[in-house]
Amino acid sequence: MNTLNTPELETERLILRKFTENDLKALFAIFSDEEVNKFLPWFPLRSMREARAFLKERYEDIYRQAQAYKYAICLKRDNIPIGYINISMEENHDLGYGLRKEFWNRGIVTEAGKAVINRVKDDGIPYITATHDRNNPSSGKVMVHLGMSYRYSYEELWQPKNIPVIFRMYQLNFDGNQERVYKKYWDTYAVHFVETEDVLPH
Repeated sequence: MNTLNTPELETERLILRKFTENDLKALFAIFSDEEVNKFLPWFPLRSMREARAFLKERYEDIYRQAQAYKYAICLKRDNIPIGYINISMEENHDLGYGLRKEFWNRGIVTEAGKAVINRVKDDGIPYITATHDRNNPSSGKVMVHLGMSYRYSYEELWQPKNIPVIFRMYQLNFDGNQERVYKKYWDTYAVHFVETEDVLPH
């Protein structure tokens, strides 16, 4: 596998690049919005001081690793971050994303996701997974548009918000092993089940 660290990517409308110290104001705008961060695993940021700490912990520290895919989503017209997208280098290879709400419903995350997925596939990552809160089906639609398939659902006491959440897990395999299912969530959480197609996002 190549030694890579968030290689810059470009699409028709977007530049995908690393967050930098110069992006603090834009990062705060993304991560401080309560509606944008409602279904995400952290509380909304409350100050620029919190934003600086968040940048260091969630981005700068990761950028020191040999391989990382943690992107700011920027429009080409100004190269200012309006969202983020990342794929974890942990065993789950989890895909995560978020976008300022004034840019929702324009296909931006799907466009960014396809570029990042193509890159990790070319770099030898064998599969990716993604999860979404069952109460957030719009996120599931993005996963479907990216070619991911629903595998199962599970209930987790979600931290740090400490609330029970039913997550739906999606997966996309790149190495020809279409039967592979990442089972860690299924094995970890006692409440797990497979939902019928008629209740899933399309």
